[in-house]
Amino acid sequence: MPASGTTRSLRRAATAAASAALLVGALGVAAAPAQAAKPTTPPGFHPELDYAGSTVPAHEGRGNARATDPAGTASTFAALAATQTKGMDVSGYQGNVAWSTAYANGGRFAYVKATEGTSYTNPYFTQQYNGSYNVGMIRGAYHFALPNVSSGATQAAYFVAHGGGWSKDGKTLPPALDIEYNPYGATCYGLSQAGMVSWIRDFSNTVHTKTGRYPVIYTTTNWWSTCTGNNSSFAGTNPLWIARYSTAVGTLPAGWSYQTIWQYSDSGTLPGDQDYFNGALDRVQALANG
Repeated sequence: MPASGTTRSLRRAATAAASAALLVGALGVAAAPAQAAKPTTPPGFHPELDYAGSTVPAHEGRGNARATDPAGTASTFAALAATQTKGMDVSGYQGNVAWSTAYANGGRFAYVKATEGTSYTNPYFTQQYNGSYNVGMIRGAYHFALPNVSSGATQAAYFVAHGGGWSKDGKTLPPALDIEYNPYGATCYGLSQAGMVSWIRDFSNTVHTKTGRYPVIYTTTNWWSTCTGNNSSFAGTNPLWIARYSTAVGTLPAGWSYQTIWQYSDSGTLPGDQDYFNGALDRVQALANG
């Protein structure tokens, strides 16, 4: 029996739909919108404002370190048994640094921010890293960690490739990991304590593989306790750079019996943040030489 007009119309519609589907497949055009790529940087990314300790005052406050140490000595600080060596840490926030003046004011070592995440390098890194070296300081580079952006290994590789290397020249400190409060959101970057420990170990082991040195770890006792469960497993390999803006170092994270460096204030006679190396200058040199 001949097909009715209605039947012929339905067949034509079906044929047209099938042809359209074949054309889409042939052209490789997706039938549905593709999902947006996962962002590689946090919303409102502001790495020029992030530096070692930039999140500390808002979470932990400041003691009276600003009112002490007027002569640039350790004598006014409590619980510092060893001779202390003055130093500083700087980032792009300081811009070009007058290194000769800093040296004249007693600075003998410096840490310089090199990178953040996997998309930022400090535009002043060369002036700061080479400038401190050229006036006779022992210097090193640090990485501002964003554990929610990419893996520890990925960020370690980016860091080492953009200033975070090491050489046994007696004037280069081991690379450092700045792991502190998240300036973009959740304190622990959305990671569990076990996940954070794994991330830090991934970063540390990758730096060690690429440079031969385990990184110095910069943190605060409160952040470390909150976000790693006060994990003690890094103390045997990673020197501790503790941040506490007060007249005493206070309780250290688990495993470490002493700090290698103490960041005791975010302002003072030296550019950037104020630090003490827990030992005389020959001990700074010993750490540089590995």
